[in-house]
Amino acid sequence: MSARDIDPVGLTIRLADSDADLEAWRDVRRGVLPDERTATVAEMRAQSAADPTRLLVVAELDGVLAASGLAGRSSLGCAGLHPRVLPTARRRGVGSAVLARLEAHAVETGFTEAVAFADDDGALAFALSRGYEEVDRQVEQVRTLDGTEKPAPFPAGVEVVTVAERPELLGAAYPLAVEGYAGMATFRPVHVPLEEWLRTEATLPAGSFVALAGDEVVGYAGLCRDDDDGTRAEDGLTAVRHDWRRRGLATALKRAELAWAAAHGIRLVYTWTQRGNDGMRAVNEQLGYVTRNVSHTMLKELGA
Repeated sequence: MSARDIDPVGLTIRLADSDADLEAWRDVRRGVLPDERTATVAEMRAQSAADPTRLLVVAELDGVLAASGLAGRSSLGCAGLHPRVLPTARRRGVGSAVLARLEAHAVETGFTEAVAFADDDGALAFALSRGYEEVDRQVEQVRTLDGTEKPAPFPAGVEVVTVAERPELLGAAYPLAVEGYAGMATFRPVHVPLEEWLRTEATLPAGSFVALAGDEVVGYAGLCRDDDDGTRAEDGLTAVRHDWRRRGLATALKRAELAWAAAHGIRLVYTWTQRGNDGMRAVNEQLGYVTRNVSHTMLKELGA
């Protein structure tokens, strides 16, 4: 047994099930990832209800909040593990202890592999030292808005409406979303269940757009609220049916989304693509997005 397998003196790790514990979990995530939205307590409870493999923990060191952890089913088909340690508690064995708890839970719930994400050099070194290997990279792009953004004409033959105008179209867009997820340049196919799609997409329905050719959904661009900062929003999925691509529809949908956001007090929009998704990154770059962060996707065979 190595030193990193022994929990530090004064460390306690407990299940996060009360509202207070879930708020503490949120505090850690916001402390580690201040530029991203963090799910609300209500959203976290809904996520846990939908995933029986899900585990949320918080850790204290000498009675002071130090870390959080999440284990559950990843959209990549394996366990998704997310240990996070506040800067003031790092290099004291806290991350190792939290990760060990998450890995043990993943094994107990039947997973043989786990994926985690390393957002900086320190996190990357930590993951590599614990047997994880890089299999992909996620690229974050951001667009600063100044209020001058304008929508663009849509290609002939389509009608574009918002999810706020026709809420039923979010469900109707799900088959297109499945096609879009299948085409993502991830190291494994992405699967997002319908229930999760309906719960997490287009949470700014007036800023989320669906393109119709007759009664058929041929394009979609979603916008999601950021409950931590109302001047930020996150791009959801942007997808165009294969036979409608290369007509400028994706760009027009994104421009409509950005124009709506700018007109409603949003000053920053952020989105994630994959290392191999050159097409969508090029669309974003043409619209003024710039790269802010690159996250390493790390995979480990559990029990090896």
